[in-house]
Amino acid sequence: MYPNSDLSAGTLAIIAVVAVACLVIWIGGVFVAARQPRRERTAATTSLPQRPAVTEASEHKTAA
Repeated sequence: MYPNSDLSAGTLAIIAVVAVACLVIWIGGVFVAARQPRRERTAATTSLPQRPAVTEASEHKTAA
């Protein structure tokens, strides 16, 4: 009555391995996409101030 739908053990194992591999790749991609970007740390790189520091001399120049 029904067609033979039996799959061999090897075929079922291949299906399971492919499904697990796809899940691992997908979860790995989510973690890679969600992590914070790394800052480059080299000896030549220095952090510059965002704006110049205010000194008394510069305040007197702008006030005069």
